[in-house]
Amino acid sequence: MSRESFQDLKPTIWIGKRGITNVMIDEIRRQLKDRKVVKVRWLRNTEVDPEEIAASAGAVLVEVRGRTLVLTERRNRSPGHNPRNI
Repeated sequence: MSRESFQDLKPTIWIGKRGITNVMIDEIRRQLKDRKVVKVRWLRNTEVDPEEIAASAGAVLVEVRGRTLVLTERRNRSPGHNPRNI
């Protein structure tokens, strides 16, 4: 999926005034497993750390714009695979 297509993606997770919770992290994980890409939005009066959300969900933070972030599923690499070895 290209970066341009992230703009067309509708947010499927909304973070409210309670902020990020364990239930929300579990939902992000579930949606990542089903969709591979998840768009998350949050309220203006909510403090959110996008990198912390990605780390907690075991996802890759692709993009942050304003109060919106895009996460993708972390790809599993084979044990012997090292991208630096050519």
